[in-house]
Parts: sequence; structure tokens; C-alpha cells
Amino acid sequence: MATPRLSAAAQYPGSILAGLAPLTGHGYVLAPRGASLVHLLKARPRGRPLAITTPSRLARAVFQAQAPSIAHRAAFDLPKRAPDLSARNGISPFQLAVLSALAMVLSFGGFLAPGLTLGILGASMSLLFLGIIVLRLAASLLDNPVEPAIRTLRVEDAALPVYTIIVALYREKRIAARLIDALARIDYPAAKLDIKLVLETDDLETLEALGSIAMPGNIDRVIAPRGAPRTKPRALNVALPLARGQYTVIYDAEDVPDPGQLRLAAARFAQLPSKVACLQARLTIDNTDDSWLTRLFTIEYAALFDVLNPGFAEIGSPIPLGGTSNHFRTSVLRDIHGWDAWNVTEDADLGLRLARLGHDVMDLPSSTLEEAPSTLRAWMRQRTRWMKGYVQTSISHSRKPWTMLSQLGIWRFYAALVLSMGSVLSALVYPILTGMLVTAWGYGASRPPHSRWEAAVHACSLTLFFFGAASIFIPACLALHRRGLWRLLPWVPLLPVYYVLVSMAAWRALWELAVAPFRWNKTSHGLARTSRAGLFQKHQARLVSTRSLKTAPP
Repeated sequence: MATPRLSAAAQYPGSILAGLAPLTGHGYVLAPRGASLVHLLKARPRGRPLAITTPSRLARAVFQAQAPSIAHRAAFDLPKRAPDLSARNGISPFQLAVLSALAMVLSFGGFLAPGLTLGILGASMSLLFLGIIVLRLAASLLDNPVEPAIRTLRVEDAALPVYTIIVALYREKRIAARLIDALARIDYPAAKLDIKLVLETDDLETLEALGSIAMPGNIDRVIAPRGAPRTKPRALNVALPLARGQYTVIYDAEDVPDPGQLRLAAARFAQLPSKVACLQARLTIDNTDDSWLTRLFTIEYAALFDVLNPGFAEIGSPIPLGGTSNHFRTSVLRDIHGWDAWNVTEDADLGLRLARLGHDVMDLPSSTLEEAPSTLRAWMRQRTRWMKGYVQTSISHSRKPWTMLSQLGIWRFYAALVLSMGSVLSALVYPILTGMLVTAWGYGASRPPHSRWEAAVHACSLTLFFFGAASIFIPACLALHRRGLWRLLPWVPLLPVYYVLVSMAAWRALWELAVAPFRWNKTSHGLARTSRAGLFQKHQARLVSTRSLKTAPP
């Protein structure tokens, strides 16, 4: 069956979603999906020639006809509609003026009164650290008393809505079969699953790998038109207009979500007010035992997704999202113009943008297995991108601070600054400030203070050092308890060393932001040597057929 030749009146995404498009001349083409043929025949224009094709061929024809406009929309919808919230425009003149003035003040202060300037700078950084410490400890001490009840929520099949899954792929040949296997294991009615695999036009190896796998009718391959920037959020923006689901979830290519995650999310959304626009599932590392780095990564992720994020949600703080396993109300995602294609940590940006526009993010107590980089080089490339994206997010959301303050209120504004800008600044100064605190503590312990001011400095340094360590170790230990991973406890004392690596990544991110702000450092997958969940026994490059995919409509 040939790809239909469409007229200029064909629309994206309208023609694809409707399954109906005008042909060159006076005819129309229908692309029925499942049992929609009768409806389309009734809706077609009367007295016009009629052709029938498949939904995939109609989509291909629309993409071929409108590739430039589709690529432009995916990249520029947010920058055009809300330029102050996009990373594309970089630092604003106002921000540059503030930074320049601050640099001048510090320079003159360092020349005229170096001791006082250093003290003020150290106190400012200490206040920043204190904010992060308070937020982390507060989140750690909170526990959701209704979590056991949430885990048992269920909606009957007949009441479940259509659910869209979007997976952006690039150079994922090694894990293509495992991805389809993971999607096959999702416990959700096949007729109500709308799965979009988004690929790049030049990714022939992944296209070939997927082409060798028998695809059910609820999986669509979406080929993103060529265009800049070459980022994951741009690919997601290509697929978002095609989403047919009431809810949309984002997964990465290597993800293995709990089979019941979509059912639980649908039930949770039905229970929550419409203000809750997103549910963040809990990410956990599967290849923990690959290396010392993956063990520390496992602890870090467990602390973040099993302790801190649920706590942040309980206290009403904005939550930077985790990049995958984000479940959205599709209508809200479209209303806020999707993802920022120019931000290389689009998840962190989207979490803050949702909060600023009046929406909440809540925790979803369901796990998704992830593959962590097992080598320092791969980890550093990934973390550099993350930190670069956090810098971009900090720039985007500080262009108009008074507007942000009015949108969030004082408490949430402060929390947003701590979680975005504070994460970057604390990472940058972590080794320096930690060294200063240890030195001040050791110096104060070796001799009595000469003045009340010196005694106060030593006391503050000791207090900050103690509670800073507590804010690292308490969430980690709580997370290991909740995950049943006590065998990793001996690795917890190495977390301060791990954060030195995070600091190195933050400094690299500043350099990369200057020379290649929109470059996406691709993380390779399918390289894991170990699996806590036994995935190598379950997913050895084979396609497992389940009822979800076998019974999917064509």
C-alpha cells in the first residue's frame, strides 16, 4: 500500500488523530483505527472519492508533507509563547547586570577588605547550605500515612481512561527488544494503551532493530523531523500533539516500570483534585552491583525518590521531576506548551514551571527500574548534562524573580530557589565550603577562641557541619531501610566523596554551558553487567508476548 499524497489542507496533528485527510485533487483518505471505520465512513465528506490506508501510513504522509512546521513547533512553541520560561534565550540583560555588579562588589571588597569580604561570602554560602539542609531534613522526617492505602487503589477496566506512553529513543539498538518486553508487561487494557516510540531520522540502527520486532497495533513509531536542538524534550514535543490518552507517561528506553504502575496512576489521579497535574513514580537502580559508582548512585536515587521527593510533596514544595516515569494530565501538559526543547534537564524545568503555573506534583509509590552508568566517564558526561540543565533552569526561572515570587508565595519561592539554583551553587562550592568548615572546626578544637565572634564562628561551623552530614546520611539510611538495601550501608560514608564528583560535574557544566549550551550528552544503555531484578534472565533480547500486546487492536 503506497503512502497517500495529501493536499496542503492536511493538518498536524488533526488529520492523524481524526484518521481523515484530504488528498491532492478532491478525494479523501481514511485511516481507521480498530473499530472506528464505521464512524469515519459517516464523518467523511459526501460526494468525494475515497481511499483507505493504515494509520501509520497516514501519519508518515503528514510528517513528510509538514516536516518543517512540525520540527519548528517542537522546538519553538514554548520559546514563542513564553520566552521568559525557555532556556533558548540564555541569560537576560537584567541577570547579566546583576552578576556583573556582584562581581565588581566582590572584587573591590576583596581588595579593600579581604577578611570581611570572605566572611560575608562564607556566611552567604552557609545560609544557602542551611536552606538545603533544613529542606532535606524536613522532607526526611515526614512520612505519608496513607501510602499503604494508595498502593491498593484500583479502577475497574471499564472505567480506565486511554493512557499514552511516550518513549524517546536514540541509538538504543541493544535494548530495543527489552523495551518492547517491558511495555508488554504493563498491566493495562491493550485497547486503552497508546504507545509512541519517538525516533530520529538518522537513527537507522534503532529503526532496524524495532523493524525486526512484530509490533502490535497500539505501538506507533513516530519519526521526529530533522531539526535543532537534538534533544530528548524536542522529540517528546513531536509526539505530544499525537497523544490520545487522558494521561501521558514518559519512560526512558531502558526503563522497566512496575506492571501495575499505570493502573495505580490512573486510580490516584481519579482520587486527587485537578490541581495535581503530575505524579512522579520512584526510580530505582537495577545494576547496583556493576561498580562502586553504581552502588553510590543507587543510594543517591533511593534517598531522592523514596525519601526526599515524597517529603517535598508532603510539605508543598515544588519538585524537580526525575526525567522519566512522570505521569501527566495530558491536557495540562499541552496547556503549558510541553517541554522546553532547549533545556537539557527538561524534567527539572517542567517541575518548576508546573508549580509556577498553579499545578502540583505528587509522589506515586510505584517503582521503575533504571540502568545507571557504571564507569566514571559515562557518569560524568551524564551528570554534567544534568548540572548544565539545572543552570539553564536557574537562569530561566530567575529572569523575573518578582513574578516568580508572586506566583509561588514566599515559602515555595524559597524552596524553588534552594532546589534549583541552590543545587547548582552548593555543588560548585561544596568542596571549598566543606574544607573551610572542617578547618574552622579543627582550628577551634585545637585552641580556645580569642573572642566571642571567633567562638560564634566556630560554633556555627560545627553546627552546620553536623547538620550537613545529617542531611546526607539520614535520607540515605531511611531509603536503604525502605528499599531493603541494608547491604549498601557500608557505602553510605562515601557519599561526601561522591558529592565531590558532583561538584566536578557542576564546574564542567559551566564550561559546557558557555561553549555548547544545547548539546545533549547521550547516555549509552544496555551495558549493565548485573541486575538486582534478574532482568538478564527475563529479557535476553527476546520478545515476550503477553495479553496486553497480543490482544491490541490493529
